[in-house]
Amino acid sequence: MLAGKKGSEVGKITSHDVARAAGVSRATVSIVLSGSDAAVISAETRERVRKAAQELGYQPNSAARMLKNGATRTIGLLISGSNLLKVDAFIPVLFGAVCDVMRARGYHVLIETRPEGTGANPYRDLVQSQRIDGLLILNGPSHDPYLIELIESGFPAVLLGNVRHPKSHSVHIRGRPALMAAVDRLVAAGHRHFGVVTLSPLGLEAADRRVQAVADALAAHGLTLGPQAIQSGNFSAESGQAAMRRLLAEAPETTAVFAGNDTVALGVLGACGEAGRIVPRDISVIGFDDLPFAAHLWPPLTTIQVDASRQGTEAAKMLLQLLDGETPAVPQIALTAEPVWRGSDGPAP
Repeated sequence: MLAGKKGSEVGKITSHDVARAAGVSRATVSIVLSGSDAAVISAETRERVRKAAQELGYQPNSAARMLKNGATRTIGLLISGSNLLKVDAFIPVLFGAVCDVMRARGYHVLIETRPEGTGANPYRDLVQSQRIDGLLILNGPSHDPYLIELIESGFPAVLLGNVRHPKSHSVHIRGRPALMAAVDRLVAAGHRHFGVVTLSPLGLEAADRRVQAVADALAAHGLTLGPQAIQSGNFSAESGQAAMRRLLAEAPETTAVFAGNDTVALGVLGACGEAGRIVPRDISVIGFDDLPFAAHLWPPLTTIQVDASRQGTEAAKMLLQLLDGETPAVPQIALTAEPVWRGSDGPAP
């Protein structure tokens, strides 16, 4: 084990102790532990400093560092909808990837949720309080004037999703081709009556786009998606079950259903079971996300595969570029989704 000065065994560990243990200057310790690239320091030296700090239990004085350079070394992750943290299994995968990237650069991640129905600006307090250096925004509502204001202000922010603003920075999922391929497969299997249980109430960009992709694919086959065939979920399995009950009541002829995400699909499967509709013999169900549990349901869920970890990683890297004063070469990254065929789709009854 690396050893610090004897007095540090009973007193507070300082950067002097870390510098002595790692065999470097105090300035080098400061540069390495702040995540700065202000000086050329070898990877071996950086690792030695980090190891010394870890073994000595050294905690940098973040408050003093903030006063010195005006940075908090904290970024925010703002989630649209406080209920999402309780019900959406996509978020932990994404959050873990964001934390891995930011932690490697010496940043902390603060989670906040967007207050619903208050009419308040959800971004102003975070930005003006100077608690964060940058912001990641998950599922920002379409045409949100406060979000547009934030984008146009130039504050370092990256959307996990897309609102189609020319100045925005985003990492979003391009699910349209995969959804259209799934429609083509189901039509070829004889299905003519389709339904959609949405990710959220319409108005969220991701929900709107997924419904539109299914509708456009059906139109190419001369089929339509009537109003009664579109029922709104609200991210949770419970909302998916309630929406599927409505769909079966209003459009009982439905033989194929697209769920807005895999969590909502859990509720869809539950409602089908309640109604005595066996999946996939009587009705086919398609999810979206390919969350870790999807392959272990019965029947295993056919779904549109999205790499949540990659989305979080790419968004965090883009935000770091903005924080470093760099201009991302590709400001709006579209990640491709792919259908994964399992056991919940089949021929029309």
